[in-house]
Amino acid sequence: MLLSELYPMVVIVVLVVMFLASAIRILNEYERGVIFRLGRVIATKGPGLIILIPVIDKMVKIDMRTITMDVPPQDVITRDNVSIKVNAVVYFRVIDATPAVVDVENYLYATSQLAQTTLRSVCGQMELDEILSEREKINLELQQILDRSTDPWGIKVSLVEVKHIDLPEEMKRAMAKQAEAERERRAKVINAEGEFQAAQKLIEAAALMETQPMSLQLRYLQTLNQIASENNSTTVFPIPIDLFKPFLKLAEKA
Repeated sequence: MLLSELYPMVVIVVLVVMFLASAIRILNEYERGVIFRLGRVIATKGPGLIILIPVIDKMVKIDMRTITMDVPPQDVITRDNVSIKVNAVVYFRVIDATPAVVDVENYLYATSQLAQTTLRSVCGQMELDEILSEREKINLELQQILDRSTDPWGIKVSLVEVKHIDLPEEMKRAMAKQAEAERERRAKVINAEGEFQAAQKLIEAAALMETQPMSLQLRYLQTLNQIASENNSTTVFPIPIDLFKPFLKLAEKA
C-alpha cells in the first residue's frame, strides 16, 4: 500500500524535473535569446534566467560580443592591371539579435562573404600605388560599406583593417629597381646642389680676394703648408706673378 502511494508522487516529481530542465534556460551577460512561440517571434530576452514553455517555445541564442573575422586572401586585379592578393580582418558585433536571426539565415557566413566581395571591389577600383600608400582610406571605405550593408541584419561593423598585400615577384623586382633609381636621383640632386653652393661660395671668396691682393698671397702660403704636411717627396710651390712685376718694368725701361 505504501509503494502504491509513493509511485504517483515519484512520477510527478520526475515530470516536474523534466519540465524544469526543458523550460529553464540561463543566459550569460553577453548572450541574448530570441524566443519563438509556435514559429512566431515573441521577444528577445536575456541575460539571466529564462523560462520557456516546453514543445511550444524555442530559443535561439546569439552572442553579443565583438567577433573577429579573418577575411581570406582575395585575388584582386587593380585598376592599372596588376594582379595582387589582399587579406583583411573585420571586427563586428550583433547589436539587435532579432534581425540577426530572422532577416538572415547565417549572419556569420553572410558577413564573411560580404567582406570578401567588398574587399575585391574596393581594391579593384584603385591603382597599386594607392593601395600601398592609402590603407587608412581603404580601411575606412570598407568599414562604411560593410556597416551600411549589415545594418538591416542588426550588425555593427566597428573596424576593418587590411592585413597584408601580396605582390607578384616581378612586381617586387620592378619596385625595387624604381626605389633604387629614386635613391640615385636624390643623390645626384643633392650632389649637384652641393656643387652649386660651393661654386657660389667660391665666387664670393674670389670677389673678396680681389679687393685685397695680399689675401691671395696668404692663400698660397696656406696651400703650401697643407702640401708639406702630407710628407710628399715633391713640393710644388706656386710663385705669384706679382713678384716678377719689378723685373718686367726694368726690362721695359731698358
